[in-house]
Amino acid sequence: MPQTTAARMPAAGQSTGPARSSRAGNAGLWLVMLAQLMLVLDATVVNVALPHIAVDLRFSPAQLSWVLNAYALAFGGVLLLGGRVGDVLGRRRTFLMGVGAFTAFSLLGGLAASPVVLVVARALQGLGAAFAAPSVLALVTTSAKDDGARHRALALFSAIASMGGALGLILGGILTDAANWRWTLFINVPIGALILVAVPRLVDETPRRSGRFDVLGAVTATGGAVAIVWALLQAADFGWADARTIGGLAVGAALLAALGVTELRVAHPLLRPELLRSPSRLSALAAMAATFGGMLAMFFLMVQYVEDVLRLSPLVTGLAFLPMPLSIFAVSRIISRLVERFGPERLVTAGALLRVVGFIPLTQLGPGTPFAVIVGALLCTGISAGLTFMPLTTLALRDVEPEHAGAASGLFQTMQQLGGAVGLAIVASTYAGFAVPGDFLAGGRAGFVSAAILSGLALIAAVALSLRARHG
Repeated sequence: MPQTTAARMPAAGQSTGPARSSRAGNAGLWLVMLAQLMLVLDATVVNVALPHIAVDLRFSPAQLSWVLNAYALAFGGVLLLGGRVGDVLGRRRTFLMGVGAFTAFSLLGGLAASPVVLVVARALQGLGAAFAAPSVLALVTTSAKDDGARHRALALFSAIASMGGALGLILGGILTDAANWRWTLFINVPIGALILVAVPRLVDETPRRSGRFDVLGAVTATGGAVAIVWALLQAADFGWADARTIGGLAVGAALLAALGVTELRVAHPLLRPELLRSPSRLSALAAMAATFGGMLAMFFLMVQYVEDVLRLSPLVTGLAFLPMPLSIFAVSRIISRLVERFGPERLVTAGALLRVVGFIPLTQLGPGTPFAVIVGALLCTGISAGLTFMPLTTLALRDVEPEHAGAASGLFQTMQQLGGAVGLAIVASTYAGFAVPGDFLAGGRAGFVSAAILSGLALIAAVALSLRARHG
């Protein structure tokens, strides 16, 4: 792509349009956050509806997993490129491009009459999300007027990011019971249309940065992420020792190694090497990957437990997750003050420890387990997510120059999606390995053990963060 000339760029920190009033700016921020919620919801909103989708479109069991996997694969694989495009072309423009694609392909998915059309639409939804999501976080972090405003905005963003998965399950259950599964996709269309009309009026464009696109970096980063996510998502079906799984991981590793070599040599790298030179940032990225992996794995298992063992409807299954978003929202109201008082590292450690405590009872679930145990586990998971997500976001983006905020945001959210893929693959493989036909609990308990181990890895990364902060 041709290099953007300096004559067309405003000075750093200068918007490309007239300054917005404070009220308009706040409204714009809420709309951008609404878009983020929409993107996060779609990772889980179809989960509860999968049995209905299978019957309606005649999916085979193997095909059905791609309704979830296609979205995660495209989303996780293209995030780094989406962040870089936002840095170069302007974050508002890139955000609107992504939301437009996401909205259009949500409509296509809702109208799908065959498995192929639905899976393709879900993949293209993920592609749109990958361009929109990094710009959301970048707009939030670069538009704040001071540290207090930045912490409050990050708290709101983190609450949405952390409770969106649970809200997706609730919304999916409501829409599936009240209408049909197609409305889990149709619901995005009016929301997307509102965002596309209103955001240009309420949100200023960010400066466009001079520089060329790192084409080779984009190909190797996207190809490597796609190969790894694909191999991990399919490991449950193929097996970890299968040539396809090993081959996918090997191809991904080779492409990421090529990315590392490329990024050290090009003038305008897609993934700036200095972002990976901070031990604190690396620990924060690792903690986020393990945290999100454990959380999505819990959703995957808990939905099956509630529907298959407790025999609850999709609506009640979705509502069973209500304690989690409510607890996340409650913590989000005070998290910015907690960060200022205790520091992000301590909160991340406390949240990781609470998550492990909440997962332990789930490893002993049975047909007669009191529902209070499930509620308690969801409350622990929600509170821990509230304590963890915003501080981890703060640590991952700390000391990042404004012009590289999109790339850093893309890296952070890429680790989130890769962590989710790893968690689902590990838990699904464990579940399948111990499964007994007609008995969810035989494999389910083992799956919850593996999810608890993932949370333990997040705790180790959090402790490393705390020790590093204590010793300077």
